[in-house]
This record gives sequence, C-alpha cells and structure tokens, in this order.
Amino acid sequence: MNQATGDSFKFDEQGLLPAVVQDWLDGTVLMLGYMNQEALTKTVATRKVHFWSRSRNKLWEKGETSGHTLSVRELFVDCDRDTILVKAQPIGPTCHTGERACFFSRLDESGGTVGSGSEDAQGGILEGVLRTIIERRSHPQAGSYTTKLFEGGQDKILKKVAEEAGEVLLASKGGKKEEIVYEVADLFFHTLMVLGYHGVSLQDIYEELGRRFGKSGLRPEK
Repeated sequence: MNQATGDSFKFDEQGLLPAVVQDWLDGTVLMLGYMNQEALTKTVATRKVHFWSRSRNKLWEKGETSGHTLSVRELFVDCDRDTILVKAQPIGPTCHTGERACFFSRLDESGGTVGSGSEDAQGGILEGVLRTIIERRSHPQAGSYTTKLFEGGQDKILKKVAEEAGEVLLASKGGKKEEIVYEVADLFFHTLMVLGYHGVSLQDIYEELGRRFGKSGLRPEK
C-alpha cells in the first residue's frame, strides 16, 4: 500500500476514509478514526497510526501528546475499498478517557446507553467465558458447573484438564471433525478454568504469544 495505490481508494467527498483500529492480539476494536491520503501515506511509511482531524482540520499522530501511540502490525482495505482496517499494537489506553478502547457504553433494548466498561466489548468468546468463570469464583452460584469445579479446588480443575487433553488425543486419532471440535472446546474451557483460578488474563497469554510471533519456537536454554 503506497501513495500511488491510494488513488484507487474510494475517499468520500471530504477526501476521507474511515479507519477501524483493532488490537492485533485479541481483536478488540479500539477506536474509529478518519484518514485522508496524507494520513494513509504517513501511516504506511512510519508504521504509526495517523489520522486527519475533522474538528481541527489537521494531520495528527495518535498519541502524539499522550504517548499512547498505535504501532501498525497489518493494514487491510475492505472489498469496496472505502474503509481501512488497522491491526495495531496499542501503547497504553487508546481512548482519551483512559479506557483501553473507545467502546464502553452498552446500548440497551430501548437504544439508550448504559455505562459499563470497555472490557465488556473486548476480544471474543474466550474473553466472555473467562469473565464468567472469574465472576463465578467471586460470586458462587448454586447448580453452576464452574462453581462446583472451584469448590473442588485446584486438583479437581487440573484433573479435568488432563482428562480433556486425553479426549482431544482420542478424537484426533478418530479423525471425526465434530468430535475434535467438541473435545477441543472442552479442553479450552477447562484451561480457562486454570487461568481463572490463578487470576491470569487472556491478555497475558496473547502478549506472550505476541512476543513469540515470527520467532523460533525453541526456548533458549537456561
């Protein structure tokens, strides 16, 4: 993507493209901004996200005053070539309010806004399941399988991880996709139980995987 190819983008009547910024580690949508040709070219060249400010009518680098910059990992354009997707690594919170992401007000059934927290809109299903697990540990619920596992302690949780890992092996040997999917889902859930037990976040895991991304899989000898 360069200035020459920018000619083929469908900028609006103000010469702008909406740019959706996504955390490259867990897929959280961090913010929406607008880029003109100059901002797009600058973003590609510096690998730092730049926008065109519609209110100030000027080019600006995200985080130029706060230090909360966005480092570009990958750039995509949609099928209509009128929207940019930026996969970025955020340095600090992205929202000017101090929240990690700008999307932290939930819409209720009437269309009104309900204050919550940006963690509710973060990531995907794994984050949601882990939040529920942590909630069950803090607030046990009668009849809850998760609560029952916590009541059994760490050994019970770890025993289930070992059992489910074995089931994954058997399903893989069997070669049936639906069984593999079912057993891996079970293994994922019980592994999330381990994280919830120790207070480890998925972000911690994503960051560790991010540090390994593109590197040799061999661990250095100690």
